[in-house]
Amino acid sequence: MQATSRRCRWASIPGPNMREAASMYGTAVAVFLVILVAALQGSVPPESPFPYHIPLDPEGTLELSWNVSYVQEDVHFQLLVRGLKAGVLFGMSDRGELENADLVVLWTDGGRSYFADAWSDQKGRIHLDNQQDYQLLQAQGTPDGLVLLFKRPFATCDPKDYLIEDGTVHLVYGILEEPFQSLEAINISSLHTGLQRVQLLKPEVPTPAVPADTRTMEIRAPDVLIPSEETTYWCYITELPQGFPRHHIVMYEPIVTEGNEALVHHMEVFQCAATFESFPHFSGPCDSKMKPQRLSYCRHVLAAWALGAKAFYYPEEAGLAFGGPGSSRYLRLEVHYHNPLKIPGRRDSSGIRLYYTATLRRFDAGIMELGLVYTPVMAIPPKETAFVLTGYCTDKCTQLALPSSGVHIFASQLHTHLTGRKVVTVLARDGRETEIVNRDNHYSPHFQEIRMLKKVVSVHQGDVLITSCTYNTEDRKLATVGGFGILEEMCVNYVHYYPQTQLELCKSAVDPGFLQKYFHLVNRFNSEDVCTCPQATVPQQFASVPWNSFSRDVLRALYAFAPISMHCNRSSAVRFQGEWDLQPLPEIVSPLEEPTPHCPTRGAQSPAGPTVVNIGRGRA
Repeated sequence: MQATSRRCRWASIPGPNMREAASMYGTAVAVFLVILVAALQGSVPPESPFPYHIPLDPEGTLELSWNVSYVQEDVHFQLLVRGLKAGVLFGMSDRGELENADLVVLWTDGGRSYFADAWSDQKGRIHLDNQQDYQLLQAQGTPDGLVLLFKRPFATCDPKDYLIEDGTVHLVYGILEEPFQSLEAINISSLHTGLQRVQLLKPEVPTPAVPADTRTMEIRAPDVLIPSEETTYWCYITELPQGFPRHHIVMYEPIVTEGNEALVHHMEVFQCAATFESFPHFSGPCDSKMKPQRLSYCRHVLAAWALGAKAFYYPEEAGLAFGGPGSSRYLRLEVHYHNPLKIPGRRDSSGIRLYYTATLRRFDAGIMELGLVYTPVMAIPPKETAFVLTGYCTDKCTQLALPSSGVHIFASQLHTHLTGRKVVTVLARDGRETEIVNRDNHYSPHFQEIRMLKKVVSVHQGDVLITSCTYNTEDRKLATVGGFGILEEMCVNYVHYYPQTQLELCKSAVDPGFLQKYFHLVNRFNSEDVCTCPQATVPQQFASVPWNSFSRDVLRALYAFAPISMHCNRSSAVRFQGEWDLQPLPEIVSPLEEPTPHCPTRGAQSPAGPTVVNIGRGRA
């Protein structure tokens, strides 16, 4: 089909008045949505054909809504462009860069307007894609602006296209302020551009009923003046009422101050450790030198939300306990403000609304830490593009600590610090990897949320949970060691499960004695001495390693075969009884195969060129 025969029309000239236009638009959209709902074959919740939405840019010029059809394996997008000038580009890339991106572009040459599936090369130059996989469904003028409706399959098997999969998706955008004679003439470096992170493929999990006696509690920032800095993590300490009894949290949802939707990036509520009777009140940047040291003991996650996420529900048979004896009254709210334009003077009282009930459910939900112990013996060499560290929850630990009926994981929150790029947790049984608990191939430390699993994962006695993190340290000169500091690293999966057990932490690290053998070995094969004196700390020893192909490969091999020290810990931080040092790595005889993308069957041939969009200039 020729490009000129494919047209999407919106406002005509002369334009109708505002009320008539709104009526016409409402009718057109109603008809379209009926067709769309039918096309999605029941995958759309009845209350909204586009249940997910986020602002793309801080000024609110672009707003994205979307829906997912797992039946047809495609995503329907609705992009609202306020104050359209000469066009817009939108797409996806590996880490949010404008180079090597999969794009859809709307632009004008000053006479006609065009819509096309495109891609950018490593220099940021834009090219028309030979395979047009973004399908424009409608372009419509509205009182709010131009609305573009289009769709794209999860997988296209086009090497120039981004594979839409579970986990984080880095969305990119650009605003065109002047006409361009061709797609190739668009200069990305001259555009107003940005990125937004989101989980596009939301799981289709039924919404449980909320108990009739449910009450709410709002944990909100206290009228914070958002700093005019690109990134701020704000910490605020609050407390539950004196004598607050035991309850179950059954759901929670975000509260975002109106007008700050594009600035509030993600939020978390932590409960402080019951070890301390009191915690000092504090409200300020989390990295402030004035922050009390004791706040580092407020790390038990109660709730976590990130842009694009809706309300989080616990399964009907379980709830997260808080309040009552043995539970701290003190809570820490952490709000991540993303203010790339450094907008001054914005005040914010965003937070999270907890829904809780005094009618306790059958099971307490628990949170278990999987992955690596926070220790410097696990380190990443500098200048690495994809270095992998792996932590284990061994069969010996699950056999001892889990109930005979097992536990059921229904949600997961992945966590690393700044160099983390991928995280995956796999369940293994009898030496065979059987299923993925959670995977994020485009993980970002700046986008962390508790995510519902598409399918509940049951873990039984004797099972193994393997958590691997991939790191990029290209911009670092020294080794990055494990630890609590933001410039150190972590590899954690906080899994949410029921019924709660005493097993709160199931993690590992390489045996320290074998690491010392590594330092001595590197010393023997290098002219530069590695500090192996008894008084040297592990970070000091790593700092003195001459990083060459030998030292890098041997460290990688060490982590792949050396025995581990297991932390099979109770909630009291005491290990379960047993021998946990010098434990062999779990033997995996059958790893899971990488999933093969399902390429859609193609009907009509892709258009030879861009789709012409007839954009009128009347009032809409």
